[in-house]
Amino acid sequence: MRWRILQSTLIAVAITGLVLGGPLAFASWRLVEHSTRANLLARLAQVVVRLDDQSSAATPNPWAHLGSIARALPPGGQLVVDSPQTGHSVIGADPGPGAVVESLALGPRGTVRLAVPGGGMRGDQLRAVAVVALLVGLSVGIGAAIATVTARRLAGPLEDVADRATRLGMGDFRPAPARHGIPELDRVAELLDTSAAALAELIARERDLVGDVSHQLRSRLTALLLRLDELAAHPDPDTAAEAEAALEQAERLGAVLDDLLRATEEARAATAEPVELAALLGEVVADWQPQADADRRPLRLRVADALVARVTPGRLREALGVLIDNALRHGAGVVTLSARWTGVGPDRMVVVEVTDGGEGVPEDLAARVFDRGISGASSTGVGLALARALVEADGGRLELSSARPARFAVYLRVPRGEELPGPARPGAGVVR
Repeated sequence: MRWRILQSTLIAVAITGLVLGGPLAFASWRLVEHSTRANLLARLAQVVVRLDDQSSAATPNPWAHLGSIARALPPGGQLVVDSPQTGHSVIGADPGPGAVVESLALGPRGTVRLAVPGGGMRGDQLRAVAVVALLVGLSVGIGAAIATVTARRLAGPLEDVADRATRLGMGDFRPAPARHGIPELDRVAELLDTSAAALAELIARERDLVGDVSHQLRSRLTALLLRLDELAAHPDPDTAAEAEAALEQAERLGAVLDDLLRATEEARAATAEPVELAALLGEVVADWQPQADADRRPLRLRVADALVARVTPGRLREALGVLIDNALRHGAGVVTLSARWTGVGPDRMVVVEVTDGGEGVPEDLAARVFDRGISGASSTGVGLALARALVEADGGRLELSSARPARFAVYLRVPRGEELPGPARPGAGVVR
């Protein structure tokens, strides 16, 4: 982007330089020629005046003093006088080809012609064009410097805003407090933060709604199945048959409900993909390292080898960001982000844990720490609820595995063998 901005600006500056420099160079060339010829005409006019004065004097040879006129000629100049009285007179050497020549009338039928070498005028013209070219080059250079500064000033903020929009589309809803001092881009950044907050709220509400609907429907459906099962044992054959038919329909309804919930989970996890966690967790630590350094809190990373999980990178980055932020705000001591294998066989998963050395979660909040609006400090109580919604959207789960000290565990699905990127496969791994 920076190169495109710089390239377009330089092209505009170059075109402007050519449009203005070309006519200016041509005008300078013609101006030097006009000045040279005007100077010749002025000198020639002085010669004509002196010759007229001498011809009007009562002397036998009125133009005997042409030698004194020759001393007033330009260096290398040649004066040619044609008159019916004196004939053809030449003063000075031939200036050679390319000479600059001007002539004036002398008397009724005479002419006076003055020629000087053209090399001097050509040199002056070239110097004038060189000055114009230098000015144009200087203007282009200044324009290039300004374009470079402008491109650097614009490209960085534009790339940040584009990256913010990309992360937002990938499910990373963290706000970006940095502003760039450009009103339009700062306005876009504010709108992106507002959209991120709205999307986070929407995802949390969707999770709560799906969970509530699922719980309520399953509870009522279970009660209905129990009642129908009792009616199926009724001694009246007709009543028992109707109960059996109703029980079958209720079971089908339960299967449909399971399918709908499964489809909803799959749709929410459609952006999940096999990801090698070592690089992703390294990026998360790099994002939060400046904040940890500002708080003078160590932030460490421990990742087992060859860890691969099926996640949406933006969602996992956002969820872990919430956990690390909570550890930095409400915890103490070293903050550790670790990842390892857990479980065996079909229950095998990857667990990512965030721990700190603080006092942990109060007992009265431990059971409700993921509920919306629950907070032990001055925060909004939305972060952990959002983090759980993001993790569950990819088919994982987020738990408080230890209250004192606080240890939050994110359990992630392991992709099938054909889904793994490259040669990496789940293995025992060595913590590093």
